[in-house]
Amino acid sequence: MPDLKQKLAEPGVIILDGATGTQLQKMGLPAGMAPELWNLQNPEAVKKHYQAYIEAGSDAVLTNSFGGTRPRLDMEGSGHLTHEINVAAARLAREVAGDKVLVLGSMGPTGLLMEPMGELTYEKAVEFFAEQAAGLAEGGADGIHIETMSDLSEAKAAIEGAQRATTLPVTVTMSFDMHGRTMMGVRPEEAVRELWAMNVLAVGVNCGRTLEENLVAVTAMRRAAPDVTLIAKPNAGLPRMEGMVEAVYDVTPEVMADYALKFGAQGVKLLGGCCGSDPSHITAIKAALKGFEPPALVEVAVVETATPVTANGNDREERRRRRMRICEG
Repeated sequence: MPDLKQKLAEPGVIILDGATGTQLQKMGLPAGMAPELWNLQNPEAVKKHYQAYIEAGSDAVLTNSFGGTRPRLDMEGSGHLTHEINVAAARLAREVAGDKVLVLGSMGPTGLLMEPMGELTYEKAVEFFAEQAAGLAEGGADGIHIETMSDLSEAKAAIEGAQRATTLPVTVTMSFDMHGRTMMGVRPEEAVRELWAMNVLAVGVNCGRTLEENLVAVTAMRRAAPDVTLIAKPNAGLPRMEGMVEAVYDVTPEVMADYALKFGAQGVKLLGGCCGSDPSHITAIKAALKGFEPPALVEVAVVETATPVTANGNDREERRRRRMRICEG
């Protein structure tokens, strides 16, 4: 199997894949259905999804397991299938990826609020993530990728869970979608310092609102931790509803390619797309970064960020849930 640590030591940018949920919906996944269930119910479609990104130029694909923790699957009445679903997610990707393309086991938020805002304890969260990571490792993942986190404590629990259950390398990204902060108020500088200290291979951003805001967050991370290995997987902009039926993302592959060079200038080592991106975006990113050589010393411009808007607990929770639904589909 490919070695993530070795790949990171090689020249160039590792090209990740794009969105999962929206792509599976194009293949027939019913709206509102958890994409993870298709690992068991429609494995051929999931394999075609992986294959499309590999053909587009992805050097690594994320498993169809974003909502694969037991609490998230319990919401679908499928918590008893947690291990089986995660093993299948990684195994299907491994079958398609072979021994040349990296398979990164995707782990998203549990959907529960951590103490003190909620009842989920840190130790219980570690257990949930350890269970998921064990399944992904058994299925053949080359690494664990923790993504779309807004609570720093939950991100840490996911890292610890993965490290307890497996020997796989870990990467982690948070979503800075509240005017430069996560939904729970975490700043990029705070996130990169605390997460990088947990012996992960890369820290960065994903999802979020716009390409520019993701770039600002990455820039802030680079300034705060000059030696960090950065990862970015931004949305193709914000969705708009067309006919109140279909979510449409307006960022074109060409625009994504332009921003790929900007992310590259910050020394981003792993780059792909999140919500709204598809294989055409990945092909454009791949082409834009062909032969790209980042500057030896990354010079980061001072970027003024807007003062975050304060939301009350109920508003914050509803926005968090809405963002998680968007990232799944």
